[in-house]
Amino acid sequence: MSSSNKYNALEAQALMMTCLALATVALAVGQPSLMGASTTTNLTLHNLCPYPVWPLVTANAGMPSIPTDADGDTFGRLDGHGGGLATLAFPAGAWSGRVVARTGCTSDDDDEDNSAAPASQLCATGDAPPVTVAQVSVGGPGGAAAYSVSLVDGFNVAMAVTPHGFAEGRGLCPTLGCAVDLAAECPAGARSPRGGCGAGAAAAALFKARCPDTRTNATDLEATPQDCVAPREIKVVFCPAPDTMADPGHHY
Repeated sequence: MSSSNKYNALEAQALMMTCLALATVALAVGQPSLMGASTTTNLTLHNLCPYPVWPLVTANAGMPSIPTDADGDTFGRLDGHGGGLATLAFPAGAWSGRVVARTGCTSDDDDEDNSAAPASQLCATGDAPPVTVAQVSVGGPGGAAAYSVSLVDGFNVAMAVTPHGFAEGRGLCPTLGCAVDLAAECPAGARSPRGGCGAGAAAAALFKARCPDTRTNATDLEATPQDCVAPREIKVVFCPAPDTMADPGHHY
């Protein structure tokens, strides 16, 4: 099993353990457990990078896929400078999966302006490590949601996950992720020839020092705690503004 697959399994297990723990607490205080009843309706993708990205949304094993446009087709390019924005609908019930931002995608005829970029096409970054990964889980007990930005497989695009529409006073729903271009600071031995910064001890130490609200190994947690309940929207932002990430309470 690859290091990426091992991490995905550990991440899924950790999210399920969190859901079960929250269900136990809910039952102990006489609250109904809403396991599998998702109150999170939308996954929004917003590209603030100065270049286009081709997001890839994949469900974890056993979870339904998310149709990425009204026709259920694969979503394509998000233009840069804030112009690329897409809102997708979560399936009913519990769901968990991942979002990656691919860059430099080309069509079969090498047209770099291609807007479709299905998963079978080649991209400069994001098809394989190094890649930044957003992990998202919604529809847990009592409407629990969990999310993270993982740098376990390296870094290719700065990314943040920010929830919206949650009830004030119910849990903690901070913005988590990384707004730093870690590729520009990448140790020489970890630099990828096609862009990005690979994983490894030196790179992981840099990632954690510069972006404490990310995960850099299978047991890592963010510096800012989360305990998010019933957000109406989970938003993944590519290239978030650096000054806003200093305040985890800021929501894009």
